[in-house]
Amino acid sequence: MKHILLFIILTVSTFAQTKEFRTIENNAFTVGEKLTFNVKYGFVTAGVAVMEIPKIKRIAGRDVYHVIFKVNSLPSFDPFYKVRDRYETYIDVKALFPWRFEQHVREGGFSMDFAAFFDHRKGIAKTSKGSYEIPPNVNDIVSSFFYARTLDYSNLEIGDKFELHNFYKKKVYPLDVIYKGKETVEVEAGTFDCIMVEPVIVEGGLFKTEGRIIIWLTDDDLKIPVKVKTKILIGSIDAELAEYEGLLK
Repeated sequence: MKHILLFIILTVSTFAQTKEFRTIENNAFTVGEKLTFNVKYGFVTAGVAVMEIPKIKRIAGRDVYHVIFKVNSLPSFDPFYKVRDRYETYIDVKALFPWRFEQHVREGGFSMDFAAFFDHRKGIAKTSKGSYEIPPNVNDIVSSFFYARTLDYSNLEIGDKFELHNFYKKKVYPLDVIYKGKETVEVEAGTFDCIMVEPVIVEGGLFKTEGRIIIWLTDDDLKIPVKVKTKILIGSIDAELAEYEGLLK
């Protein structure tokens, strides 16, 4: 009887470890990518944002992209509104969903820290506040952006959208990515033909928003973010690509 029970336990455990996940074709990004943006408040360069994939790690027995996104105000702008934000996500290399997410926000006098572990085998997100059910392939706000770079926008009409899901704090929120058309954009890093998308974020964004966010992505397989226009509590902010390296070839 003991041998039968042991066999059942091992079989269930093996099934849990080898659960099949989706496989997403990724021709957009890879380890080593580093994008640097000038963050402008009106005509003033107020800060610098860096989004990079410095390495591949192992989490839950899977290879993951370790993605780091930092936003820092310049020392000259700190007296007006000091920002020291850091986001980290660990995105499954094959399935392109996150296994872990961290958010450390320091904006003016506001501070907040949040972390979640996504157990996709059990369909649960674990935070310091408890465990919460999640649907398959759920994202955090940073991983959803990278996943959106792999989507095919070529046959979309203006107003068409992709429906994603984003877990934040205690809930799963809808996150629609709406196609807005095409435009040529000139920034410090160069001139790029772009597609425009609008992520409709309910909560858990990269800034405390109170308006629209428009993102310009290069109109190619890489879909590099070239420009982001967003409205925050103190006005409108543009993030424009200044430098890039380590792009997928």
